[in-house]
Amino acid sequence: MSARPDTPLLDQVEYPSDLRKLNENQLVQFAAELRAEMIDVVSETGGHLGAGLGVVELTVAIHYIFDTPNDRLIWDVGHQCYPHKIITGRRARIRTLRQEGGLSGFTKRDESEYDPFGAAHSSTSISAGLGMAVARDMKNGSNNIISVIGDGSMSAGMAYEAMNNAGARDARLIVILNDNDMSIAPPTGAMSAYLARLATGRSYMGFRELGKKMTAYLGKRIDRAITRAVEHARGYVTGGTMFEELGFYHIGPIDGHDLATLIPVLRNVRDNAEGPVLIHAVTRKGKGYAPAEAASDKYHGVSKFDVITGAQSKPPANAPSYTKVFGQSLVQEAERDDKIVGITAAMPDGTGIDIFGKAFPDRVFDVGIAEQHAVTFAAGLATEGYKPFVAIYSTFLQRAYDQVVHDVAIQNLPVRFPIDRAGYVGADGATHCGAFDITYLATLPNFVVMAASDEAELKHMVATAAAYNDGPISFRYPRGDGVGVELPERGEVLEIGKGRIVKQGTKIALLSFGTRLSECMLAAETLDSAGLSTTVADARFAKPLDEDMIARLAQDHEVLITVEEGAIGGFGSHVLSYLAQAGLLDNGLRVRPIFLKDEFTDQAKPEVMYHNSNLDSEGIVRTVFDALGKAGVEKLFRA
Repeated sequence: MSARPDTPLLDQVEYPSDLRKLNENQLVQFAAELRAEMIDVVSETGGHLGAGLGVVELTVAIHYIFDTPNDRLIWDVGHQCYPHKIITGRRARIRTLRQEGGLSGFTKRDESEYDPFGAAHSSTSISAGLGMAVARDMKNGSNNIISVIGDGSMSAGMAYEAMNNAGARDARLIVILNDNDMSIAPPTGAMSAYLARLATGRSYMGFRELGKKMTAYLGKRIDRAITRAVEHARGYVTGGTMFEELGFYHIGPIDGHDLATLIPVLRNVRDNAEGPVLIHAVTRKGKGYAPAEAASDKYHGVSKFDVITGAQSKPPANAPSYTKVFGQSLVQEAERDDKIVGITAAMPDGTGIDIFGKAFPDRVFDVGIAEQHAVTFAAGLATEGYKPFVAIYSTFLQRAYDQVVHDVAIQNLPVRFPIDRAGYVGADGATHCGAFDITYLATLPNFVVMAASDEAELKHMVATAAAYNDGPISFRYPRGDGVGVELPERGEVLEIGKGRIVKQGTKIALLSFGTRLSECMLAAETLDSAGLSTTVADARFAKPLDEDMIARLAQDHEVLITVEEGAIGGFGSHVLSYLAQAGLLDNGLRVRPIFLKDEFTDQAKPEVMYHNSNLDSEGIVRTVFDALGKAGVEKLFRA
């Protein structure tokens, strides 16, 4: 059935079943319309653009050939899923992308049956796909399982654990390696170089051409044994491929933008594959949009932008970002200490390590998407007297928790952990929220756990971490810009485990850990105006606690409120435990901890998220009134 000629093809496709009604010769036009739609959408919403542009043809080909959602399609990470969302029943809502109540920026199971597995961290698609394939076989099913994974994601060990398992089981699983030679940062490591050599090797390409000729001669349904023979013959010349050694039937590299190649390859794999197959598709991140193709990051993540010029609209910053302050502060410390080195797991720009790397290119190490390796690599450096700063987002550091425990904390090695994206992250939603690091680090013996209340305090904590050699130490800070305080020339080394009183009062004590300190100060103004004299303290340390300061706050005030941008079980729990053990709750002190809501919070504006968790000034005041058993807080705010 051919489409109506008077209507754009994209308007005739709401679901993949509609796409399959198009003629193959219409797919190039359809892909062009899909790409234009995606560019227009992200120009309005912001989000991840480059990765999606690179998989437009691949997305079209997969949904055209496979019977999704009965055939399961798993996107690794999810950065590239916008074209997929547009043609799987969500085009009408696509302009709500990454907004409160709108579509997630990643795949999400409860959003669509076409998202069989939620993903926002990398390197999970092969493991998930293998699990689905085994479940299918146990149910005597026959549907296809397709896992798409990027070359950057292949730098993580989890991908190889899954491939090793899949190859050993000889499971019927299709893996598509989307090789765009760039994840978020430029690719690093032996795997990237290996894929590049594989894609361009003369011997490989020669034997691929021989294979194509044999396939054409014998017909589309070429006998699997003959095809295997061609692959093994190539192996004698090239040494085979690592994927084949893991038990996968390897096809490619092929042009991931050429639908005339993609369609027959996917069809042949669908109809003939018996065991695990890996299709190596070479694509270009940012494909089809000149500003993205010209940008160093290929417009991986963008704010709203002008479609014609590509210029992004960013509000003027009132202060430098925390990430920038960290990077510049680390450079200052490294100028005085040649043992300081920086480590990142494929996020140099996002963590500020790129600033350090420009100043000290021989002292920076991007290990790829391999957080576990990054931590143990740092531990090894620490044993030899170096001072590694392992800059990883809170949500990504979770992936290396075992290494943090066993390879760093148990050995009491002085590894420094700058933790970016602490607290809510807005449009990136639950998967990128930095909720748990206070809890999962402060529970470890030997760890020092800090949180900066503003950008000046962050400078102090970088200096403190650089000077500290008695064990592991971490400091956390949020996404976005600082609060605009004056920055010192150089950070001061803080006394470990000592907080500070910022404002003195007599009745209410607000004990803040992190950047909610500014909201505590606003709350104190409101409380003072209501006749409730308020002390504000900056804890600085969740471990070790400043027990002397906390004891004074408990003894001298009626109400003690702890405030933190972390999950339950963190700073407030440590304070309550100390107060209980010290008998400081026996005199009628009213204690209320405020922390992130005990939920996985979907995307919204950060200020909305903090308001809903009572972590803004209004919520803090309300918590004080509730503790006192007083009404009238709403009237107070209206006044």
